Amino acid sequence: MRKLISYILTILLLSTTACANGNSKETISSNKGELSDMKISIQITSDSGNHKLTATLADNSSATAFYELLKKGPLTVDMHDYGSFEKVGSLGTTLPRNDNQITTSAGDIILYQGNQITIYYDTNSWNFTRLGKVDEVTQAELKKILGKGDVTAVFDILR
Repeated sequence: MRKLISYILTILLLSTTACANGNSKETISSNKGELSDMKISIQITSDSGNHKLTATLADNSSATAFYELLKKGPLTVDMHDYGSFEKVGSLGTTLPRNDNQITTSAGDIILYQGNQITIYYDTNSWNFTRLGKVDEVTQAELKKILGKGDVTAVFDILR
């Protein structure tokens, strides 16, 4: 009888640990903004000069497709200001969409309508697909880097 009780307790302990570990991973993924280990560089040319940024791509099929596109070589995008909160430009191709109602923050890289890429320097709420987030830059720094007019952004895999 003692062995049976020990056996049952062991099974309960193992199943509880397995469930807790599964929930932990899910929580970490959603709390971290679903960021992956795919890193890119973004070379920005604006009225404030040349700036090199790094970004971490999101963990979704859109970001993976964007990363695969960059494996073919750097992608140059001419971007213009829209709404005084983002720079936007055409990708020249269409990527899969994973639109969700989100509120952006400075540094968010967003896929819009499947064929446009944006870099946010302020907030906006809409149905977007998050592609990633610029690493270690404040809103004030990003506003200065992106400047007041049009910019050219060269997206590439971080090497």
